[in-house]
Amino acid sequence: MSESYSYILAKHEDSGGLPLITHLKGVADAAVTIARHVELDEELAWKGAILHDIGKVSPLFQRTLKHGYIHQPGFVFRHEIASLLFLSLVPEVERPAIIDMIVAHHKSILNDISERGILDLDDNMDCFTRHAYKFEEWSPIALAFLNECGIETHSISYEEAESNYEFVVEYCESRTLNFSKWKGLLMAADHYASALEEKTEASLDKLFILPDLSFYNRVHHLYPLSYVNTNDKRKHTLVTAPTGAGKTDFLLRRCKGRVFYTLPFQASINAMYDRIKSDLNGTDAQIYLLHAASSLKVRGKNIEESILQHHLGASVKILTPHQMASIVFGIKGFEAMLLDLEGCDVILDEIHTYASETQAIVLKIIDILKSINCRIHVGTATMPTILYEKILELLGGQSEVYEVKLTDDILNTFNRHIIYKVDCFDCCNEIIENAVEENKKILLVCNQVKRAQLLYEAIAEKFPTIKKMLIHSRFKREDRSRLEQSLKDDFNNSQRACIVISTQVVEVSLDISFDVMITECAPIDAMIQRFGRVNRKRTTETIGKYKDIYVIQPSDEKNEALPYDTDILQKSYDVLPNGSILEEASLQNLIDRVYPNAKFIDLDYSGVVFADGKWMIRELCHNTKSALLEEMLDINSATCIRDCDKEKYLTNPLDRMMLEIPVSYKSIAHSQLRQIDLGSRPFIVPDKSYDNEKGLLMEYTKPEYFTQYEFL
Repeated sequence: MSESYSYILAKHEDSGGLPLITHLKGVADAAVTIARHVELDEELAWKGAILHDIGKVSPLFQRTLKHGYIHQPGFVFRHEIASLLFLSLVPEVERPAIIDMIVAHHKSILNDISERGILDLDDNMDCFTRHAYKFEEWSPIALAFLNECGIETHSISYEEAESNYEFVVEYCESRTLNFSKWKGLLMAADHYASALEEKTEASLDKLFILPDLSFYNRVHHLYPLSYVNTNDKRKHTLVTAPTGAGKTDFLLRRCKGRVFYTLPFQASINAMYDRIKSDLNGTDAQIYLLHAASSLKVRGKNIEESILQHHLGASVKILTPHQMASIVFGIKGFEAMLLDLEGCDVILDEIHTYASETQAIVLKIIDILKSINCRIHVGTATMPTILYEKILELLGGQSEVYEVKLTDDILNTFNRHIIYKVDCFDCCNEIIENAVEENKKILLVCNQVKRAQLLYEAIAEKFPTIKKMLIHSRFKREDRSRLEQSLKDDFNNSQRACIVISTQVVEVSLDISFDVMITECAPIDAMIQRFGRVNRKRTTETIGKYKDIYVIQPSDEKNEALPYDTDILQKSYDVLPNGSILEEASLQNLIDRVYPNAKFIDLDYSGVVFADGKWMIRELCHNTKSALLEEMLDINSATCIRDCDKEKYLTNPLDRMMLEIPVSYKSIAHSQLRQIDLGSRPFIVPDKSYDNEKGLLMEYTKPEYFTQYEFL
């Protein structure tokens, strides 16, 4: 392709000034590859991709990409609307798909948060006149440009452009409740090509490689599920088994296509990423890790691999259920995620049940995944019978679901803990001292970060020479990654006493085996996961050997019990044995005693976009980031950075993730702190509020703790 139009840009000069012709070719290549995979018309995909940004040829847009351009208040020019003025270059039968690809690839067509969707603008300004400004002057350049790209063209008059615009508006006004695959395709292709720029074509062959999962056809006498046949013809799977029974291998053996593997927490998906990456080493499978800090996890790999983590495709993609919540609430990009998920195998491993809001969202995710022909495989060690039966019903019952459970005899070979009930941490001083003398690995678990920090201070004062660590969610991501690695490498291999103080982050898949645990009481299903960090290594020698866990009497004060419910904590404490073995075969009974009548939240009237088997969102529309979602999940939905990291955050985009400290939005949103309008829009906290050993100190995240220098 000639360089005659290289002066027409797609990106701002300050970011390298990518030529529009390069961008369109990259998007078109990606769109064709995606269309081939999802069985959409490849030629239509190519046409829509070439046309989607042609409105950027307009001088009104090109001037915004120049050095020194100052945005004019009230100036509105949407390049995608200008692109649609060329709609008559394609046959009328093709126009609906082309419109879908172009009109909403940045903005919802109606009620967009910026009020710049095409129907918003059509109501509020002379939209066509604005976007057809000097059309007779720049449209010949755009047509010559399109002709060079391979689009058959003809001269388009101002009147024909206006007719095209009116056709688009009428089409958009007629949209009914649904979602558009074509919109999802273009958004995915545009996002992909924009991230990789000139490397797009070289990376496309990696997008949709089916994984070779034959590695998991291994058998071992310690893992009973390795002997269970996975060739059942039923589409979906429900497997109940304790940690160490071979559940992960079993779930992967049930998969036939590309795999989405979901786990509850960042720490658990980090560990699963390392595991699957190692297992499939030597195959051509592409393993992606999808969470906010994934670029940090793959740091040290080539830049292309780091970028690819956030895009569609991959042989195996590892993520949390929260990251699929966009398909429940119709958040921007949900159509692309649906396209990526359609027809794939989705593993839901260890759905946590103590948060009814999370439970409701996961149930809705299952409902949507089934509607887009996914094969759904649920694995758990800790699920109430009432929830199990609800999932079984959602998946179509026993005729559609392969159910696997282990016998009581096998389950009891997994007995490994003796439980003791105690009143408080102070009652356990002698237990900790004896464990230190015996060079044991000791795990102390609190349910709140602040209590874990105070406990760490007390332990540091009492045992100054003992190897120790505090780990929780409120560390800078680079520090959290370092702590997890140290836990696996240094603490796991230590022959001397060591003490780890943690919060719930330790519950899932941190691959270290402790000798003794003292823990605050949590919901029974969470505690069972937590107990799995003790006596974790299953060998011939460890079967029949038991290690001690001490559970602290829960408080009846609501604030002390947070993030849990006082009633659930007391019920969980009451059902535990005291001074005797916790029997694996009894766990289902204990869980059902705590959760005899689970109350399922009905999300159908809470902003969800899929209900009763139908899409409830207007086609070509999407919602803003759901405040409801953040409130319901109460997850670390915001970030903050130290004041001393501000300049690095502003000037080094690739390092931003490393500097961020995850926090819940409601814990920091009303602290009157400044925010940076880049990246994840972090709040800036005083340097005093962060300690390298203890993490974020919330009591100091207030403006009055800035020094005068910091404030200036």
